[in-house]
Amino acid sequence: MQKAKQASEQTNSKARELGERRRKPSFRIMFILLAGCSLLAGLNAALLKLGQWAPVEPSQDPAGGSHGLVMTLGFLGTLISLERAQALASKDQRCSWAYLAPGLFGLGGIVAALGGSPSLIGTIGQILLVEAAVIFVLIYASLWKRASLTLIAVQILAAVTCFAAALLSLFSEVHEVIPLLACYLIVTIASERAELAQLSMGPRAVPVLLWMSSLLTLTSVIALLFPSLGNRLFGVMQFLIALWLLKDDVPRYLIKSSGLHKFTATSLLMGYMWLIVGGVTWVITAGTIGSVYYDVVIHTVFIGFGFSMIMAHAPIIFPTVMGVPVPFKKLMYIPLILLHSGLAIRVAGELLLGQTGVWKIGGTLNVIAVLAFMVSVVYSILSAKLAKAKRISTATKTSTET
Repeated sequence: MQKAKQASEQTNSKARELGERRRKPSFRIMFILLAGCSLLAGLNAALLKLGQWAPVEPSQDPAGGSHGLVMTLGFLGTLISLERAQALASKDQRCSWAYLAPGLFGLGGIVAALGGSPSLIGTIGQILLVEAAVIFVLIYASLWKRASLTLIAVQILAAVTCFAAALLSLFSEVHEVIPLLACYLIVTIASERAELAQLSMGPRAVPVLLWMSSLLTLTSVIALLFPSLGNRLFGVMQFLIALWLLKDDVPRYLIKSSGLHKFTATSLLMGYMWLIVGGVTWVITAGTIGSVYYDVVIHTVFIGFGFSMIMAHAPIIFPTVMGVPVPFKKLMYIPLILLHSGLAIRVAGELLLGQTGVWKIGGTLNVIAVLAFMVSVVYSILSAKLAKAKRISTATKTSTET
């Protein structure tokens, strides 16, 4: 328990220290805006796929077929590569080229969404995503050159699967590269957790992460060649990784805490549980394309696990990336509850009733939850700025009166 708290405090103190150093918002906010545009485009496509009303109904790709790439590469790719680009360029200004990765991921996601998968513009967007993935791999190669750590080797695996998925999506349907995209997300987040929670996870964490990630990557490749077998093997590894994180990561200790610690722990635990549900579904059903099980395995990983991890890390990671504080607010629990409630309704509804009205309600709640979390982050940033301005005003007034 003590080690877990020390690890969490260490992470939070680093974030606060970096945030305090920057009095002005960082130029990196423009990459966050690109990610936000990709996210909005992806959510719009999600509503189209649900058969719900959407703000924009494009003439191309009316079924929202670009949704998967826009969300995983356009949105998540921008955020993940931005954090890694900062890690590389912050210590060496000559490595500023690394910021091309989040820029191209964000731009590629937007263009792909605007054009749609069957169009020339959509293809241009996908090519931009491939270029972003190449630079993403080069970022990790440069980090490896700086420090040949096992943890970076694992992250290189994730970047390579990201590149493979982006490249293969030019020649195949998105559903065919889902295991690669899932591998990219799971390995990236697992390595992030091993890095942030080294004190509690112990010295064996990174070696365990390496062999598990290697096997997950191998099974994602097998899934390309032999989908039924490969998907089931992938599910086994996904399940094992989720159990390992559930057992060794900090949330089971910090869940009894309060404030940010409790919120982070809750988000992580819920994410790991959905990863288990998705793994079991892969194993039993192979996530057959066109079945309700395909929808289950995708959204338990990318929504239940992926977005829960974003919510868990936002108050910790965002300040170091944007240069502005994102204090934890209790209202952040609202989108977290909406996210997991909506996903539970979606999964239960489609398993029991098929993709009917209940399924649509759950999916719509997921979209609302993501939008609500964006609003809560903006509110947190603005309230922190107002509080700071008020403190400065009060201090100035007191000084003048003195």
